[in-house]
Amino acid sequence: MFDYIRDPAEIHKRSFETVRAETDVSGLSADEAAVAVRLVHACGMPDIVEDLVFSGAPAGAGRTALIEGAAIYTDVEMVRHGIIRARLPADNPVLCTLHESGVKERAADERTTRSAAAVDLWREGLKGSVVAIGNAPTALFRLLEIIYDGAAPPAMIAAFPVGFVGAAESKQALIDFAAAKAIPFIALKGRLGGSALAAACVNALGKREGG
Repeated sequence: MFDYIRDPAEIHKRSFETVRAETDVSGLSADEAAVAVRLVHACGMPDIVEDLVFSGAPAGAGRTALIEGAAIYTDVEMVRHGIIRARLPADNPVLCTLHESGVKERAADERTTRSAAAVDLWREGLKGSVVAIGNAPTALFRLLEIIYDGAAPPAMIAAFPVGFVGAAESKQALIDFAAAKAIPFIALKGRLGGSALAAACVNALGKREGG
């Protein structure tokens, strides 16, 4: 009934050819461009490159951390499930603490979101990890707060919280705070973001492939 491309290899090939043809990555390093291409592929919007912020050679820092076996912390299960395990170089653990025991109660006691309360459980393992936030601005704000309070920082932060309340502000706080603290990060300024982008960012740091 419909004439469309069915071959997965051809779809993959044409998709990345189109992304590269329509996306201006001329101002980015090779590592940054590879991440940007993955992000555009994940959302279908070449213009997001204009709002991507790379600080502290984050692609290299994130990739090195993964090769060395770093854990990956995510704010929601959608990010965790979007990370392709086969692309991880060291069978890295991918952790989401949102549904851990006591998180709901802690959030209620502290009058905050479960996402923010879940970040408190990252403290002990945060050092040298890779953090991918694709949903909750409060998770990103809380991450910055616990680092400010003395928690050892991650090796790299992928910041893609999304929405109309706090998303743009949390990413701007990251830009201001992490740059001053020399913490490598990738962030998409403004309201845009989402779990698919956060997962795609981590996937871009993993094993290289043709696309």
